[in-house]
Amino acid sequence: MPEPVVSIVGVSKRFESVIAVDDLSFDILAGSITALLGGNGAGKTTTLSMLLGLLLPSAGRISIFGEDMLRHRYRVLARMNFSSPYVDLPRRLSVRENLLVYARLYGLRDPARRIAELVDELQLGEMLKRPYGELSAGQKTRVVIAKSLLNEPSLLLLDEPTASLDPDTADYVRGLLERYKIRTGATIVLASHNMSEVERLCDDVLMLRAGRLVDRGTPAALLKRYGRKNMEEVFIDIARERRIELDFETARK
Repeated sequence: MPEPVVSIVGVSKRFESVIAVDDLSFDILAGSITALLGGNGAGKTTTLSMLLGLLLPSAGRISIFGEDMLRHRYRVLARMNFSSPYVDLPRRLSVRENLLVYARLYGLRDPARRIAELVDELQLGEMLKRPYGELSAGQKTRVVIAKSLLNEPSLLLLDEPTASLDPDTADYVRGLLERYKIRTGATIVLASHNMSEVERLCDDVLMLRAGRLVDRGTPAALLKRYGRKNMEEVFIDIARERRIELDFETARK
C-alpha cells in the first residue's frame, strides 16, 4: 500500500472543559476526495484546522506527506491550501490585490498567469477591482476558492466549499474540483452539509459525532449499510444515533 497523504493517529483536541476531537485516527490516500461529515460541533472544522497546523492537537500525531506536522509542517505547507467561508480575506484590498498577495506568499513564479487562469475559470473578471469586503457572500466564496487553488496544491482542504453559492454556480464549482483532481492527482478533504455534493464528489466518507469517528465508507457502501436512498438520510441516522457503531474493517467485508 502507498504511504497515505494524511495520517491521523489518536488525535484529540481539548478547549478547557470541551473535547472537540476525541481520539481520532484515520488515513487518507493520494488522489482521493474524502468528506468529513457530522452535525454542528462534530469536530470537522477543528480537524481541518489541525491538518493545517492552525491548531495544535492536545494529544496524538498528524503526518502529511510523511512529515510530522508538529515538528516539520513548514516542509509541506507550500503543497497545501484551503478555503473556508468563515475565514475572511483582507476586506479593504481588491480581489486582484488579495490574489496577488497570496500568490506571492506561496512563491508563484508567474502570478499574473495563474491569476488570469483562475479569473477565467471562476468568472471573477467583473469583481477584480472591487474591495473584497463589498462582495456578496457567494462572490466571496468564489474568490476564496480561487485563493485555495493559486499554488495548485497537492492537498486541498475545503470547509463548506459551495456555501452561499446559487445552484448553478455550485454545480460549476463541483465540476471544477472534479477536473482539478483529475488533472493534478490532488488529494481533497472537504467538510460539507450538502449531501448531494458528497455523493457526487467523494470516494470516501468519514462520519463524525461528538469529535469521534463513528462510521466510514464510500457513499454507496454507506447507503447500502443503512438501507437508505440518499446520504442525507444516512447523515440523520448517524446524527441521531439510530445505528450501533460497527467495526469499520468488518463492515467493509
